Amino acid sequence: MAKTKFRPLHDRVVVRRLSAEEKTKGGIIIPDTAQEKPQEGEVTAIGPGGRDEAGKLIPIDVRVGDKVLFGKWSGTEVKLDGEELLIMKESDIMGVIA
Repeated sequence: MAKTKFRPLHDRVVVRRLSAEEKTKGGIIIPDTAQEKPQEGEVTAIGPGGRDEAGKLIPIDVRVGDKVLFGKWSGTEVKLDGEELLIMKESDIMGVIA
């Protein structure tokens, strides 16, 4: 099966969540049902950008491959080719992790 090509529109960004920690710092293993969904992810695709009132294109600040931090309830969860991804507006991203 061919990989689906997906390009978000306007100022939307596609993010793949980074895997959750499976152990605490003390070494206790956390079961899947008790793990919180991570608020960090990697940008996999970006749209062309938004438009201002004059119709001028405003480019997106993040790039594909950037590791980002986003809000707990940000974005819409989708499943493409069996992979769970988030589609969110660029404004839902709080920052890029260096």
